[in-house]
Amino acid sequence: MSILFLTISLSLVTNVNAQDGWVNLFNGENLDGWIQRNGEAKYEVVDGVIVGTTVAGTPNSFLCTEKNYSDFVFEVELLVEPNMNSGIQFRSLSVPEYNNGRVHGYQCEVDPSERAWSGGIYDEARRGWLYPLDLNPDARKALKMGQWNKYRIECIGNSIRTWLNDIPVAHVIDDMTAEGFIALQVHGIGNNKEKEGEQIKWRNIRIKTENLEPAIYADIHVENLVANDLSELERKQGFRLLFDGESTNNWQNAKTGEFPEKGWQVEDGILSVLSSQNDPGKKGGDIITKEEFGPFEFKFDFMYTEGANSGVKYGIGNNGPGIGLEYQILDDEKHPDAKQGVVGNRTMSSLYDLIPSNKERRFSNGPNEWNRGRIVVFPDGKVQHWLNGRKVVEYTRGSNIYKALVARSKYAGFEGFGMAEKGPVLLQDHNDTVHFRSLKIRNL
Repeated sequence: MSILFLTISLSLVTNVNAQDGWVNLFNGENLDGWIQRNGEAKYEVVDGVIVGTTVAGTPNSFLCTEKNYSDFVFEVELLVEPNMNSGIQFRSLSVPEYNNGRVHGYQCEVDPSERAWSGGIYDEARRGWLYPLDLNPDARKALKMGQWNKYRIECIGNSIRTWLNDIPVAHVIDDMTAEGFIALQVHGIGNNKEKEGEQIKWRNIRIKTENLEPAIYADIHVENLVANDLSELERKQGFRLLFDGESTNNWQNAKTGEFPEKGWQVEDGILSVLSSQNDPGKKGGDIITKEEFGPFEFKFDFMYTEGANSGVKYGIGNNGPGIGLEYQILDDEKHPDAKQGVVGNRTMSSLYDLIPSNKERRFSNGPNEWNRGRIVVFPDGKVQHWLNGRKVVEYTRGSNIYKALVARSKYAGFEGFGMAEKGPVLLQDHNDTVHFRSLKIRNL
């Protein structure tokens, strides 16, 4: 009777799992269904668990599924040693024509270091960080050391979301790669013999590819990389497009009230200010939003040409058109203004002539590459500048420090500079070609 009962019970469990749609990717015994690529780190099965071990003198190693996956929900539990970097590749590729087969694509980060970006999304061997946890600092405590951690990755269409121990971590909208393999990474350690032998373990690896239903949306920051797209969650959060890739109806010349007939163009979903070569007859002038905004969050993609200068201005309204706070857009290497001002306060993404941008070079793309900008003006006067997912400037309008900065700047003679309660957002014409897209705003 007990054997029959056990057989029936196991049959019921199997049927439930089958109806649930989950498929195990690891059989608990060997690495059937997986293939190792790039590096020579050690992968083995020990006591029903996949164990990855660092090896000196070899690059990043990847244990990859033989199959490719497009839309799916993926879950795994992992146990990682302190200070060992790792990650979970998904929708990833390895082809001879790309860097001799270098594994590249989306990665869900495993980061037990003090940085604590576990669950963030990195684009391995391609674009770098897409969702660092500056964008969701509350999730930085999700990884627990000394215990198994549950990762969940959801890819449905262009929507990519991650969870760590049931805490929502990252949400990226992107259309670069729709399908690829899943891989377990052991990060290279160079020739550091002291780090050799560190381990990460994986178990309960499963995937679901049919009858997918998105999990309930978590109200976290969305990093949308699809040009001029507004995702469902962004709409729920109150964002709307100020430029949809075609219409300039939300914009006008800062002085005339009409959109410029020259100097600006819309082409291939991009709004561009064109180089006037210092010829006034070719210049279109600054453009501003027809609507004024109080506290707001403004997201924008921008791409500057070599040696170019431009900016996004806000806090305009009490000192005439064009006089306001500026998120600097600049080729720091080629434009002389980068060396003007004080301690770099005229470099890219700085609060122009007031506060220098605290940015890392690897989070700042150069000429003819897209950058993701963001300005947040809070109701309490706090203001932030962001660049490619990193906060690079923070200050409080009206504070004593702010007043002191203004007093030593080129704006010292403007009473109440930058303090307008409401005003338009301005895109600057500084005689150079600069491109914009994905202009989105919400009131706070």
